Amino acid sequence: MHRRKNGYFSGFTCNSHEIFVHLHLYFILNNRYRMYRSNTCGELRLTNVNKEVTLSGWVSKIRKMGGMTFIDLRDRYGITQLSFNQEVNQELCEQANKLGREWVIQVTGTVKERSSKNAHIPTGEIEIIADKLTVLNASKTPPFTIETDTDGGDDLRMKYRYLDLRRATVRRNLELRHKMAFETRRYLDERNFLEVETPVLIGSTPEGARDFIVPSRMNPGEFYALPQSPQLFKQLLMVSGFDRYFQIVKCFRDEDLRADRQPEFTQIDCEMSFVNQEDVLNTFEGLTKHLFKTIKGIDIPDFPRVSYADAMRLYGSDKPDTRFEMMFVEMKDLTPGRGFGVFDSAEYVGAIRATGCASYTRKQVDELTEFVKRPQVGAKGLIYLRYNEDGTLKSSVDKFYTEEDLRKWAERCEAVPGDLILVLAGETEKTRKQLSELRLEMGSRLGLRDKEDYKCLWVVDFPLLEKDEELGRFFAKHHPFTSPKKEDIPLLDTDPGAVRANAYDLVINGVEIGGGSIRIHDSGLQKKMFEVLGFTEEQAEAQFGFLMKAFQYGAPPHGGIAFGLDRFVSIFAGLDSIRDTIAFPKNTSGRDVMIDAPSGVAKEQLDELGILLEPKE
Repeated sequence: MHRRKNGYFSGFTCNSHEIFVHLHLYFILNNRYRMYRSNTCGELRLTNVNKEVTLSGWVSKIRKMGGMTFIDLRDRYGITQLSFNQEVNQELCEQANKLGREWVIQVTGTVKERSSKNAHIPTGEIEIIADKLTVLNASKTPPFTIETDTDGGDDLRMKYRYLDLRRATVRRNLELRHKMAFETRRYLDERNFLEVETPVLIGSTPEGARDFIVPSRMNPGEFYALPQSPQLFKQLLMVSGFDRYFQIVKCFRDEDLRADRQPEFTQIDCEMSFVNQEDVLNTFEGLTKHLFKTIKGIDIPDFPRVSYADAMRLYGSDKPDTRFEMMFVEMKDLTPGRGFGVFDSAEYVGAIRATGCASYTRKQVDELTEFVKRPQVGAKGLIYLRYNEDGTLKSSVDKFYTEEDLRKWAERCEAVPGDLILVLAGETEKTRKQLSELRLEMGSRLGLRDKEDYKCLWVVDFPLLEKDEELGRFFAKHHPFTSPKKEDIPLLDTDPGAVRANAYDLVINGVEIGGGSIRIHDSGLQKKMFEVLGFTEEQAEAQFGFLMKAFQYGAPPHGGIAFGLDRFVSIFAGLDSIRDTIAFPKNTSGRDVMIDAPSGVAKEQLDELGILLEPKE
């Protein structure tokens, strides 16, 4: 077939089916052939008045007012009001009165200006005067209301997730996720990153979280694992010369779930060659700023750098929320020798200053005490010091400490009249974590954790290793391929616990969004790392021999980072959980209640895989 410049066809040399296909595409591309709708339910405005349109969607609301029936028709793009008049077309109006919520319908009519406008929706100035109504599909009454504020509980909404996804609030989260993924791809593509897919069926490794295991039918008795991250493969891509890699990739970890965890989650996974730590931080600080600017319209200032040691000392957390100060003040040197056993026996005494809270009632202080005593926090009690507006000092331990002693506390905390000082004591690590929880609680009570206030920072200089005292061995704080600081390498032989890593985390508003490190690219250093971690040479070879071998063929210096896309989206959406950033999430037990997974499988399948299940006792 030959096409002339005017769009018509001549010289037919194809069969009748091909002719039909070409004509069909021609009409679609020229907007001359529409099946179910001419417009969406979110696009019509006053400029479209008197235009004849066809809309399709779901019945959201039905309102009957005298001889009039009004229907809110909803699709992905918005809501448009339909109007049916008993006096104008009785039959059509009666047809509309028989509709139910969530019925799928098609309506043809004319766009008119509304007499009673709705300023809350973009289409609120117009309505459709209906001429024709077609029911495309009836619906059962949904088990919960499909509104912004729904009467459906979490379990019910998850069971009927396909209905929950019709809610505008949930849909907007997925639209946001799409935009963030799209802008990420654009930013990285413009900087010469290649998106490369890595395998989903890989070998199991014992380090890190538990693997999800997949049996192999063709290799009886052997198993794949689903990747916790593409770590090894992206390092191999660097060895292969692909100097800038990224992937928006599914990862899997069989671990206990929380609000910010799912058994399957998505990472923005990246790796770069011929870079140092600063190169990586600058590139992905740029990505973060780009997302804030393009998605939220916010210019974020340069990110401060905080060492792991300072983060733990000042905030008791390696992911500090810096939207408010309330930093820790150490007071152990001000407390001994006064007969108060709690402080005298404590390894650490730390305080926070709550500005303007000296007026807290006894009930409010008791509430804080009960908060720190919760099992999730684990403190035995709480000490307070009020710096009253009149300049006097009042403490729960003032029978042990003089006013002069207490005034030194206030000076150390830089308190002024009107402030409340809260003090915890005990083992250093545990008490800092408890004080961190108390700090966050006070931040919430004082309204200092505004979800629209974004504070980003890098936490750097993490410990390379952490020791399990029960097992008497070291584990990698990040993963076994993280490079130690060059100046700390000699300490691997003498004091492994003191070695710092070339590792870094991006933290936004107290949430770890992602992390990464400069990798080991020298086979000798990698071998040394395995030795420190307690691997035998045979174990290291069996699990990571292919990587060690690859390093012998010219591995470049490289490093990378991975952002949790689900967490990133939840921050942008102002959510406390990542669940509503995922189309079909699991519950806190790792179950998909909609499709009832995980579930048992047929004995025939197990027999084919050579798997024998022991009966439950």
